Amino acid sequence: MDEVLDKVDPERAWAALVASIVAVFGLGSVLFHRTVYVEFIWHYFWGPVYADSEGASCVAWADGEQRLLDSSECASLQNNPDRLADIGPVAEPGYTLVSEVGYVVVLLVALVGVMFLLRRLDIQRYRTGFYALFPFMLFGGALRVVEDANVAAIRAGVDQPISYPLNTLLISPLIYFTMFFFTLAAVVVAVQLDSRGYVDGFEYPLAGIGTAALLSCVGYLGYLAGTAEYVYFHPQVLAVVLVGATLAAGLTWVAIDRFAPEVNRGTGLIGLVLIWGHAIDGVANVVGLDWAAELGVHYGDLGPKHPVNEAIVNVTGAVLPASITHYTGTAWPFLLVKLVAIVLVVWIFDENVFEDSPRYTVMLLITVLAVGLGPGTRDMLRATFGI
Repeated sequence: MDEVLDKVDPERAWAALVASIVAVFGLGSVLFHRTVYVEFIWHYFWGPVYADSEGASCVAWADGEQRLLDSSECASLQNNPDRLADIGPVAEPGYTLVSEVGYVVVLLVALVGVMFLLRRLDIQRYRTGFYALFPFMLFGGALRVVEDANVAAIRAGVDQPISYPLNTLLISPLIYFTMFFFTLAAVVVAVQLDSRGYVDGFEYPLAGIGTAALLSCVGYLGYLAGTAEYVYFHPQVLAVVLVGATLAAGLTWVAIDRFAPEVNRGTGLIGLVLIWGHAIDGVANVVGLDWAAELGVHYGDLGPKHPVNEAIVNVTGAVLPASITHYTGTAWPFLLVKLVAIVLVVWIFDENVFEDSPRYTVMLLITVLAVGLGPGTRDMLRATFGI
């Protein structure tokens, strides 16, 4: 058995696994269309994306078609289980526990594939590569706000700048695939420029590509703010989130350095970047859910999109009396949870982890930063532009 395993090519095994997964769901969608596609793939994955792309409260699978519903129709279906059973599954924008587990599995499989690619590209300067990819995290969040502007256009009764189905590439989770392939292409270009002697280090063109993409995206949003009636500009939101996140990350870093310096011994300044990125997510959620109106921002429903976030908000509202939450809001514990969680992650990645597998370790840290800074940037810019 050991001899057989030694002869297995890991890259081919990974490719065979991916092909098998695609084949199982592809054939299952054809042979067992209702069970595999409608009640699983569509219900938990594609339906929420479609509803989000059209700015609908929910979408129902009825008579073999997707039917967009408004908020009153969605509420009626939820309150009438018999009617819901007759129509079929109903999907709402956002995530469920099932979809999040599915995305985690896809992410882990993709990370293994990226590891194989990086080995072929022979990238060695892993830590500098981490910093070079930082602008791409911000760009991913900004790109998602472009689709939020699309939804704002629907609500304003004007044509979408980017229409369906192209706009689905800018909606979670498909935007992660969009960003993945864009970033992958940028890495390949940067490595080729370095290997051919055009630049002294792949990290410089890589950071340049990400920064240019970020500036272009924010510039487009700024153009909409100046020309479209459904997009606004609230710089105070940007200032509050950036200052609040920087203070939260700075205080956390100082506390770690003073009371538990062993926590950041492995990651170094990368740990500070990770904490700041997730502080952006936490503060942006607090501002967007509880303090947007106080900052002069009035836009559509900005409820929690993730089950964990929603649970924290609900528990806080249930535990604390209204006399307190009236002044504090209910989203602030989410920031504390984010900070505690990211500190634990920083602590796990000690010197031994970096020494054993530096390539895979940095890849995981990039992923950890992306899942915090990307959504946080989206929430921050969405409130900044009032969409």
